[in-house]
Amino acid sequence: MTASFDFVLSLGDDALIAAQRLGEWTSRAPEMEEDIALANIALDQLGAARLLLTYAGELEGAGRDEDALAYLRDDREFRNCLLVELPNGDFAVTMAKLFFLSAYQLPLYTALAGCSDERLAAIGAKARKESAYHLDHSALWVKRLGDGTDESHRRMQAAIDEVWPYTHELFAADPAAPVDPATLRAEFDATVSAVFDEATLARPAAGWTPGGGRDGVHTEHLSFLLAEMQVLHRAHPGAKW
Repeated sequence: MTASFDFVLSLGDDALIAAQRLGEWTSRAPEMEEDIALANIALDQLGAARLLLTYAGELEGAGRDEDALAYLRDDREFRNCLLVELPNGDFAVTMAKLFFLSAYQLPLYTALAGCSDERLAAIGAKARKESAYHLDHSALWVKRLGDGTDESHRRMQAAIDEVWPYTHELFAADPAAPVDPATLRAEFDATVSAVFDEATLARPAAGWTPGGGRDGVHTEHLSFLLAEMQVLHRAHPGAKW
């Protein structure tokens, strides 16, 4: 099955916006080692975004390359999930976001590595190795904070409760895609439950499930993020290093 432009674009946008958010922690992380770790994870996400957006541009056939797709679209043209555009919040919120994202991306990229689209399979094979590290890193922090002091437990649980509603959008069914996101839910739930048990965290109850990102309907946070991310490219069109 050949990938569709919309599907590949959504994955590329997820990675691109996640990279931009994680990059905001540079020089602000709670310790030097974590500063470097988050910067490296941001670079991993950016690398995946470049591969995916390049492929999306080729599928579209309109002459747009990775830079045009990253810097010359408005917020309503982006197809990322709402989860990645949410503000970083405190460190617990960032770890909750990264944990949920990587618990989704790892089975996604693993499944793509075995799909019939050779280009996506190559991207998936590369990205799944990086996603495995992202999941290990974020899960360690979720457990460390959840099963730590009373204050760290409170803040980690609050972060989980805040971010959890945005995870449901990740698994909207797309039977025509090379990998239907709905088929990834069981593995995601198993991963999350195991980490929550170790972290002594409660799984949030079912409730509000915001969505719309895949259709270009975003929170107000994305437009501010894009303004910062795109300003140099738009101010100096065609500029070269």
